[in-house]
Amino acid sequence: MQTRLGGAVAAALFVLATLTGCVVNSESTVPPGERVRAERVDALAEQLPPATAAAGQLKVGSNVPYAPNEFKDDDGTIVGFAVELVQALGDVLGVEAVFHEADFDRIIPAVQSGTFDLGSSSFTDTLEREQSVDFVTYFSAGIQWAQRVGEPVDPDNACGLRVAVQTTTIEDIEEVPAKSQACTDAGLPPIEKIKYDSQDEAANALILGRVDALSADSPVTAYVIERSEGRLESAGPLFDAAPYGFVVGKGAPMGPVLQQAMQHLIDSGAYQQIADRWGVTEGTITMSQINAATS
Repeated sequence: MQTRLGGAVAAALFVLATLTGCVVNSESTVPPGERVRAERVDALAEQLPPATAAAGQLKVGSNVPYAPNEFKDDDGTIVGFAVELVQALGDVLGVEAVFHEADFDRIIPAVQSGTFDLGSSSFTDTLEREQSVDFVTYFSAGIQWAQRVGEPVDPDNACGLRVAVQTTTIEDIEEVPAKSQACTDAGLPPIEKIKYDSQDEAANALILGRVDALSADSPVTAYVIERSEGRLESAGPLFDAAPYGFVVGKGAPMGPVLQQAMQHLIDSGAYQQIADRWGVTEGTITMSQINAATS
């Protein structure tokens, strides 16, 4: 999960080019039609920090690609499930959500410094992170491995295999290293963790046989599999479910108002419409919280 513990693939359509043998990525996977919009709620808009209200915008830090949560469409616009969700939050609060692309590991410091009002990049809410920032939860994601069709891989018995991860994700920092340590503790060869800067690179590596499996957040893996033209499938069950959260400053007034706006989207049905539109209904929540981590 992008740690993005996350939490958290711009994995686009994977089309094997017959003449070159390479994998060609296309971002033309945005659902048709207009995004889901929400009505302004004056009582919530009035609670925005004065500087944010005066600016008329939410400055949002995001790292791409990590489809279907955050990625770029063919025109270079940042889109995705979480992006549309933040745009709807902006509707409720009467401001425009303006997305700024940033390196993943620089988003939290930028939120802390006030450069961004919030971070939206498939961040997993963790107890460790809660020491420095707050999280407004909006989704529940787990870890899901993928394999090439007909080439089974057991995530709990992957010693000696090559496993692709996106750098700085929870899969990179915690999950795969822990599994590898269990291998060496048992006198078996370690997992060879292969790190990629983007999830689409990791998925392409799996399709081309450069790695044996891929580990990513569950919505990301599902997206990769769906767009792999039958080349990839899930490997093992989903595990280690944890909340995604929008990152705000520790104790900042933005946290409570964002949480109330998120709950309004849930209660009004707009949240479910957005999830349905992006095909991420597994993992939706009924209650948004501030700091819901259990580990």
